[in-house]
Amino acid sequence: MEDKIIRSGFVNIIGNPNVGKSTLMNALVGEKLSIVTAKAQTTRHRIMGIVNGDDYQIVFSDTPGILKPSYELQQAMMNFVDTAIGDADIIIYVTDVYESSEKNKEYVDKLNLLSVPVIVVVNKIDKTDQQTLDALVEKWHGLVPKADILPMSALNKVNTDILLKKIVSLLPKQPAWYDRDVFTDKNLRFFASEILREKILENYSKEIPYCAEVVIEQFIEEEEMYSIEAIINVVRESQKGIIIGKKGAALKRVGTQARKEMESFFQKKVFLKIFVKVDPSWRENKRELKKFGYIQ
Repeated sequence: MEDKIIRSGFVNIIGNPNVGKSTLMNALVGEKLSIVTAKAQTTRHRIMGIVNGDDYQIVFSDTPGILKPSYELQQAMMNFVDTAIGDADIIIYVTDVYESSEKNKEYVDKLNLLSVPVIVVVNKIDKTDQQTLDALVEKWHGLVPKADILPMSALNKVNTDILLKKIVSLLPKQPAWYDRDVFTDKNLRFFASEILREKILENYSKEIPYCAEVVIEQFIEEEEMYSIEAIINVVRESQKGIIIGKKGAALKRVGTQARKEMESFFQKKVFLKIFVKVDPSWRENKRELKKFGYIQ
């Protein structure tokens, strides 16, 4: 890695669930690193995406949506958020045109206490009119006076170029943190598990996605293909039956969708085998959560 002085640093994205943090991260990085669905708690981990320019390196972090923890898994998710606030060179706080600024207000209050630059992104501007948007921007100026307020549509990449230029101008001058051929801190196993979890979120309703955790038991990199064995952990026996479906139809559908998405992401053929296991306490068991990568 070069010791050349450029603009580089950690730009951490935080905000409430469903405001578009993962969509923004993917738009800025130019790769689908974070899974995106309409359900809350889609992002469970802190995921880094690295963008390199001639004279800058931005290390973005996507984080779980802010919530009040009800069990150990959610507490671990909030620990990722708190760590991201603590080690940022720049914080991007994502809100949207729908949500109330009172939601999880303690995190908005934290923004005013930070010594690092803060950018408040008001997302989904395509869903409102100019007058309403102007009032919302003015409100956020009042709530976080030190912050730059930037209206945006992450989905349509409206103003993402302005955001990138602003970030680069605010980055500290120092050597790059990562080699230029690195684009994320996660390995192939992680992305395989996240792709399968995304398909679970898309195909099942109610509590099923929130009770499911994917573990990649085997990932063999062969010349022509990747051979992957995955386990879907659920909390109850009844959930196992729902995941599998009548004559295995539901699991087959999810497996086919996941395999196709993996092949697109990895640019390689994938052989995917999926098992379903009942693990009643995985969301509360710290040892299990450590094994799943939620606790260091």
